[in-house]
Amino acid sequence: MVAGAPTVSNEGFLRPLERPVIAWLVARIPEQASPDTLTCIGVVGTLMTFVGYAAAGLRPAFLWLASFGLIVNWFGDSLDGALARYRQIERSRYGFYLDHSLDTVALFLIAIGIGLSGYVRWDVCFFTLSTYYMLAVLSLIRTNVSDIFQISYMAIGPTEVRFGFVVLNTAMLIYPPASADWMSYPNVAALLWAALMLGNFAVSMIKQIRQLAKEEPPRRRTQTF
Repeated sequence: MVAGAPTVSNEGFLRPLERPVIAWLVARIPEQASPDTLTCIGVVGTLMTFVGYAAAGLRPAFLWLASFGLIVNWFGDSLDGALARYRQIERSRYGFYLDHSLDTVALFLIAIGIGLSGYVRWDVCFFTLSTYYMLAVLSLIRTNVSDIFQISYMAIGPTEVRFGFVVLNTAMLIYPPASADWMSYPNVAALLWAALMLGNFAVSMIKQIRQLAKEEPPRRRTQTF
């Protein structure tokens, strides 16, 4: 078991742009705001995204609310830990557990909202959610054997995923899909994303198994007479 917080590995392609923005924002957060305050802001963003997607089935303009909710969620989720480190008030295990527990709930709610919107089929929603959870579980398993928590795969992490959702939301507003069948572009995009995550899962799992096999070669049985 990992005693403290693991080392976070995030090599998302937006990271070089995101890092200085977070540093600038953290230094300007009012003293009254705590890391838990930002965590709550992230939860509010999740709920806004859920409502935006769920209502978009009736009025597509609610997709703007879903996109804004993703930005609010990024703000709270990305800055809560950064603020704790900046003020040197980290609670490593508490923060790690709270953050990723809420992420799990957020993903579920967003999938429900997208399903209610009608833009993506329910079965596609939950298939894609399942592949995302598979990758998240793999990251947690890896944390136990390597003390590294990997949150990005093939240069795609949580920020890049949010960015992709915002781009897709904007596309659906400008170019509404003609139908919700298998070949509509929101369904195709979701299935391609699921395929990418499954590929990442397989590659990362095999790579880690090989690494562990080198570090822990089979023991030879000691013969006793």
